[in-house]
Amino acid sequence: MGNEPSFHIPYLYNYTSPWKTQRRIRFLLDTWFKDNVFGIPGDEDGGGMSAFVVFSSMGFYPLTPGNPVYTIGSPVFEKVNIDLPGGKTFRIIANHSSVVNKYIQSAKFDGKALTTPWFTHAQLTAGGTLELEMGPLPNKSWGG
Repeated sequence: MGNEPSFHIPYLYNYTSPWKTQRRIRFLLDTWFKDNVFGIPGDEDGGGMSAFVVFSSMGFYPLTPGNPVYTIGSPVFEKVNIDLPGGKTFRIIANHSSVVNKYIQSAKFDGKALTTPWFTHAQLTAGGTLELEMGPLPNKSWGG
């Protein structure tokens, strides 16, 4: 996990078993990226590790450069606001998110059911709300 070419790998589970992405992301954040003397697990030479932590903690990640899609993980925070140009805001609400409640039970984007574990850059830049219901057990039917 300590090298930039591997940051996307845990998100690849979203193409077959999204709950495995959720489990793996939380494990990696909890194990490798601590707020103690050990810090981060490798050479932070270009900001990639910090970007992985920030994106993953918010609950999504830009999986492939050049493809304007974000893949959803397991948000650490219950609420995140991203201020955008023109007074717009992109919100992520992860109801009941915790160390135990790391699995997505259901999702909505602007109030409409979201059944895929990703959203587009256009959706993010338009502003809006991604709302996730989190729980302690994997919902193996969501996003698959």
